[in-house]
Amino acid sequence: MSDPISSASPLPRFSPIRRVGSRVMALLPGRGDLDQVRRDPRRDLLAGLTVAIVALPLALGFGVSSGLGAEAGLATAVVAGALAAVFGGSNLQVSGPTGAMTVVLVPIVSQYGATAVLAVGLMAGVMLIVLAALRAGRYMRYVPAPVVEGFTLGIACVIGLQQIPNALGVPKPHGDRVLVIAWRAIEEFVKSPDWTAIGVAVAVAVLMLVGARWRPTVPFSIVAVIATTVVAQAAHLDVKPIGDLPSGLPAPSLAFLDPGSLGSLLAPAVAVAALAALESLMSAAAADAMTVGQRHDPDRELFGQGLANMAAPLFGGVPATGAIARTAVNVRTGGSSRLAALTHAAVLAVIVFAAAPLVSKIPLAALAGVLLATAVRMVEVGSLRAMAKATRSDALILVLTAAATLALDLVYAVIIGLAVAGALALRAVAKEARFDQVALDRGDHTAEEHALLAEHIVAYRIDGPLFFAAAHRFLLELAEVADVRVVILRMSRVTTMDATGALVLKDAVEKLRRRGVVVLASGIRPGQRQVLGSVGALDLLRHDGREYATTPEAIRAARDHLEMTGVLAAAPTRTGRETSEEVVR
Repeated sequence: MSDPISSASPLPRFSPIRRVGSRVMALLPGRGDLDQVRRDPRRDLLAGLTVAIVALPLALGFGVSSGLGAEAGLATAVVAGALAAVFGGSNLQVSGPTGAMTVVLVPIVSQYGATAVLAVGLMAGVMLIVLAALRAGRYMRYVPAPVVEGFTLGIACVIGLQQIPNALGVPKPHGDRVLVIAWRAIEEFVKSPDWTAIGVAVAVAVLMLVGARWRPTVPFSIVAVIATTVVAQAAHLDVKPIGDLPSGLPAPSLAFLDPGSLGSLLAPAVAVAALAALESLMSAAAADAMTVGQRHDPDRELFGQGLANMAAPLFGGVPATGAIARTAVNVRTGGSSRLAALTHAAVLAVIVFAAAPLVSKIPLAALAGVLLATAVRMVEVGSLRAMAKATRSDALILVLTAAATLALDLVYAVIIGLAVAGALALRAVAKEARFDQVALDRGDHTAEEHALLAEHIVAYRIDGPLFFAAAHRFLLELAEVADVRVVILRMSRVTTMDATGALVLKDAVEKLRRRGVVVLASGIRPGQRQVLGSVGALDLLRHDGREYATTPEAIRAARDHLEMTGVLAAAPTRTGRETSEEVVR
């Protein structure tokens, strides 16, 4: 049976409705995703279980660090983890609360309160879906590697500093700057030191770091947390536990939304959406690099993260992103489809409903140890060393991005890193532009003719880009042309030209013309002709309304001009062509 709509009024092949429909369908799960799930479900189930064991202490720790409590971290891991697994653009990505997002959330909680984080997450989710519809995912590939490495290094430092209060066993000081909070926590600890919490945190961190080297496949984070919890309970250690957790997820609610405050939360929501997009796409790209044959869809990934961030706040969760550490565990333990990430969320949901009383007894210092070890493992010393040795520019970008992450916030850090990287790249490209005097093409001129022409005509070849970063150097060099009658600009090797370059060229030509020098151009490309014409420079480069495709044509036009003005005397040659016999002084 045919579609009644299409049979009654068939839509044009490229109508807006068809384009929107095809775009929406491209963002939704398809048959290929289901086929991937069916390939090796047992392996994916085991990988998902392993990831859940690793993710449990991280979800608890990041929930506590964000200021909304351990239950918020668990709710995020369950809800966002499940939705991102189904609707995301990667078969390998595992999503949930992350340290990078926690870094952004802490100042939001400090300034606007805990409920504002939920509203920010919902708004950020909508923004991510809009970005997916606009196909913004493809622009991730333009983020330079030094910015990513500096960003990761800065996040690791911030996560480590955030754990100092819990690791020292002191109440978290007020403030929204991690350096200030860490310093105040140290001052508080010095007043009345208690080494129990430090011992727990250090024991967990050391066990994780040493164990990862000894047996990389064993989830030492959960082993360390269970061991310290048992010891703390048996020995009645004076360490603060997580506290009571609800047995299950709260009912969906929009009670946190206050329409009057949404305007003031727009800027934080933009920051959260930008970070969620950046970290999720970086994580998905890293997962692709660890495997063969896996390629994520960046726009679908943004769409999945958008849905996840819209849903998580309804259950009291914080904004989520793709988690690089958990995704790496998924890949290394054999996960190959979305079933693994979905299993991870399901296992955590079972824990939320069945083991909340046991989880509530975990010491906060143990979670601090887990996150301290996580921060240490985030720093890839080899990659940092390679970036630092590559070029001075790469080292500068890396250091600036890391410092900005530590001193400001993650979004500003990425913006600063991209701005500096862009400026340095433009500087390097501008240096590639060359403006060299070249010998005149001899053509069919005799040696005597060639010498006479060279006395009055000079040719310059422009190589590379003529744009705003290189244009003014070009103007200075062209303005210093010696006292000749004709200047020929060979432009066939100009790779690109913008309005600034065209305006500077126009200015240089006008200055030469005021000195009585005629300027001709050869080899102007169609794209350059459009830019030159838009600023009025093209007419200045024409002689009697003509353009010159090749340099010999421009030389002949220059010679005609010299003969017409009486600088050169014309005389017949054996070949029938005019040639210069003498110079008219």
